[in-house]
Amino acid sequence: MNIYIYSDESGVFDKVHNNIFVYGGLIILGQTAKEYWSRRYSAVENNIRKRGNYPNNYELKATNVRNEYKRKLYHSLKNCYKFGLIIDQQRVLDRIFESKKDKQRYLDYAYKIAVKKALQDLIHLKIFNKSDVNNIFFYVDEHTTATNGLYELGEGLEQEFKNGTYNMTYDAFFPPLFPDMGHVKLKYCNSAATLLVRAADIVANRIYYLARKNLPFDKEKNLFIHRLP
Repeated sequence: MNIYIYSDESGVFDKVHNNIFVYGGLIILGQTAKEYWSRRYSAVENNIRKRGNYPNNYELKATNVRNEYKRKLYHSLKNCYKFGLIIDQQRVLDRIFESKKDKQRYLDYAYKIAVKKALQDLIHLKIFNKSDVNNIFFYVDEHTTATNGLYELGEGLEQEFKNGTYNMTYDAFFPPLFPDMGHVKLKYCNSAATLLVRAADIVANRIYYLARKNLPFDKEKNLFIHRLP
């Protein structure tokens, strides 16, 4: 089985002006499920385009559509496995914000934790077994990251899920989640051209809204939420 992760972020990672930063997205187990959710989300988007009189090339992202349509898009994903990570920026060490590189390293770490914790939750619930996993494909909304930054995230994901990580400070090895898997692939996508990355944007926006309003998540079906630090 292949696992497909579609993700986006919401908020600005800047503790001077912002309190919350969020990752959110979809966890899709297998090609059949990927095809199903693609068809379903596309049908809902097409319905909204007609109802809202949006042109075919108009990107239906959270910042671009009315609240009623955001709710409709999110509701269409209620049975899809979703993940989210909420970062309380006021609790993040000040030194993390001193350079772009430190900020990116922290965000890469947070992203890995977000996906890993959600996959561990699914395994714990016996939704799938570790031995079922052949490959993991990550599709992330593109943003202004240097080429070496993209490489570092891809390498970090491979270590986290396939090879394991070594902490020199504590002289400790942390085994990978799926030691027998094949490949870990990362692709940065233009959300305008990638249907399920747009769906991830809707999920991230929903998490951001609830977190900012300090509203509960217990009614959000199949959504696995974790927090940092």
